[in-house]
Amino acid sequence: MGASLSDLRGRRRKRRPMAEINVTPLVDVMLVLLIIFMVTAPMMTSGVNVDLPKTDAAPVNTDTKPITVSIRSNGDLYLGDDPVSPDQLVDQLKAAAQNDREHRIFVRGDSHIDYGRVMQIMGQITAGGFTHVALLAQQPPGGH
Repeated sequence: MGASLSDLRGRRRKRRPMAEINVTPLVDVMLVLLIIFMVTAPMMTSGVNVDLPKTDAAPVNTDTKPITVSIRSNGDLYLGDDPVSPDQLVDQLKAAAQNDREHRIFVRGDSHIDYGRVMQIMGQITAGGFTHVALLAQQPPGGH
């Protein structure tokens, strides 16, 4: 049995877990994150800060539904759900938009149609005086 008192104290010190937490790595990580956020936060705001004036006027084009021009894979044109000939397209667009040149017009082209044909129809619409013409595309199934 001859264990001395100094041997027992030495064993206890070796087996006792360290009760102090080393916070230096935590502080280092937090400082790096702080610097990253300080650098990137100004970049996340876009635009110029402007104090806009207040008005009681009604918003423009809130109740107008956009007009859709569709081009099928065989080249047929549709204004909404109604077929239309290329020669009558602009005249019928003017009638549907009630001569509003800023009415929104969406052009939908089949994915198998020639891109030049879609651009020709868009050019015809803009040559007719319409200024808000947009090309629609479908979102991929994954959302990206």
